[in-house]
Amino acid sequence: MSDNIWGYEQNSGHTAGTDLIGYKVEATDGHIGKVDKHSDDVDSAYLVVDTGVWIFGKHVLLPAGTVRSIDAADQKIFVELTKEQIKNSPEFDKDKHVGDAGYHQQVGEYYGSHRNR
Repeated sequence: MSDNIWGYEQNSGHTAGTDLIGYKVEATDGHIGKVDKHSDDVDSAYLVVDTGVWIFGKHVLLPAGTVRSIDAADQKIFVELTKEQIKNSPEFDKDKHVGDAGYHQQVGEYYGSHRNR
């Protein structure tokens, strides 16, 4: 994962400005959902993933630093997290948490504690 949890790894295959909405998201142990929203903002880049029926329609916010690689041809994003880590992440409410600095800090601390496990 990236040293900056809110920035893409240089070798991830991410190109700023690419529309990632609808890309499938794969954890280290399987499919978790599709990108519903994303941001390329410097020091605040993230993906919002709709997990569908996997965890009862829950949306999760994944900092860009959790992205291992992006396959644009297959429209897939691979993250350096397990399904369990994602399932146990802080609950995301797209109506309340987008742009909420306190929530972003909570998410950053959660995923930062799961680095290199």
